Amino acid sequence: MSTTQSPPAPGTRTSFAWRGLFLRLHFYAGVLVGPFVLVAALTGVLYALTPQLESWVYADQLRVPVSAQQLPLSEQVRAATATAPGGELVAVRPAPEPGDTTRVLFAERGLGESERRAVFVDPGTGEVTGDLVVYGTSGVLPLRTTLDQLHRNLMLGEPGRLYSELAASWLWVVALGGLVLWLTRARGSRRIRGHGLLGVWVLAGALFLSATGLTWSAYAGENIGTLREAFGWSTPALQVPGGGEHSGHGEHTEVPASDPTDIDDVMAVARTWGVDAHKVEIALPASGVWKVTEIERGLGGHGDAVAVRDGEVVGSVRFADFPFMAKMTRWGIDAHIGVLFGWPNQLLLLLVGGGLVTLVVLGYRMWWKRRPTRRFGRPAPRGQWRKAPPVAVVALGVGAVVAGWFAPLFGISLCSWWPPRCWWCARGGRRTRAARGGVGGPLPPHRPHWTRLA
Repeated sequence: MSTTQSPPAPGTRTSFAWRGLFLRLHFYAGVLVGPFVLVAALTGVLYALTPQLESWVYADQLRVPVSAQQLPLSEQVRAATATAPGGELVAVRPAPEPGDTTRVLFAERGLGESERRAVFVDPGTGEVTGDLVVYGTSGVLPLRTTLDQLHRNLMLGEPGRLYSELAASWLWVVALGGLVLWLTRARGSRRIRGHGLLGVWVLAGALFLSATGLTWSAYAGENIGTLREAFGWSTPALQVPGGGEHSGHGEHTEVPASDPTDIDDVMAVARTWGVDAHKVEIALPASGVWKVTEIERGLGGHGDAVAVRDGEVVGSVRFADFPFMAKMTRWGIDAHIGVLFGWPNQLLLLLVGGGLVTLVVLGYRMWWKRRPTRRFGRPAPRGQWRKAPPVAVVALGVGAVVAGWFAPLFGISLCSWWPPRCWWCARGGRRTRAARGGVGGPLPPHRPHWTRLA
């Protein structure tokens, strides 16, 4: 017994044309960025799991027996400098919890950008438990630094950042295109494939990772920074009268350290002023102005900073006074790296990252089953854009131009791939018309495209 599938009703012709257009866009964009998204998702999941791994791998440096009494910070600093680590003393991070070690940070020649050497000191005994190179304002240890660089640039330096920016620039396009396909399929068929349903579940996470990932990118990130500055959304910097600008988010450079003898008094003044987070960093610049910054991440909103000179606070920044978008940027970054709300944040990233990996694998499986060498391999017939309303095509074109300007790698990749593809499709269409003997000539028997898209 055979069944015959009838063409769609006239009232649904526009929706099918739209679906074919989005299907081709989703397909080709997915083929383009699938490998980049796959690598970014895998390395991102690994990075999100590193806090627990660091606690285990570096337990000897990070953990010590809880002591009833703690030495003054100045004595802990002297114990660290007595090991002659080299370089200049630049900052101290007191032990945040009982059983944790204090980090005494030194700037050394030969270290990479944003890297410092940390000497770990038992705050109860003054014993040095080890030293490691730490990276960035978060002070991540070598394991997480390696995974961070792998996720950010594939360990290739600045040129490698193009891969992650390309993935973030296209991810939202693929995600929204997939949503359109799922919605049209849901209206026309009760069958929902695993790829589409899974895409709907991870849609919000994919859009979030795309948006927050672009804030760190080289080119789109610069445009985002300009936009934030234009609208007054930038993170306020700590201003010190007569001492220049001291931003809590800048890079650390090698400078002669101040006398650490007064560090206990500076810490006491900062605590009195309201710098009460468990995790803080006390910077020792050459100008004589101490800077105490809360470095604790999460929903608690810790980000206050004060500048202390001669026992008095001469400048301060309160996280509560940050512009709303500056707070959202901070929380978005924290959520992206899995530290906004503890282990549930990590679990959510694990699910979204695993979902993206599965989507890429399922997408390539679908392509392989419908590859061009098979009889019905094309994802949709050519010329779909000609079936869509002209106004809609123009709107999509304008949107692509705007997105390409804001995210240059998106625009460059689109311009380098889409026009040649359109030319190739048009060339194939001319060959088809020539093979059938003109525009009105009959086509060879073929399976209707709507049955292949069902």
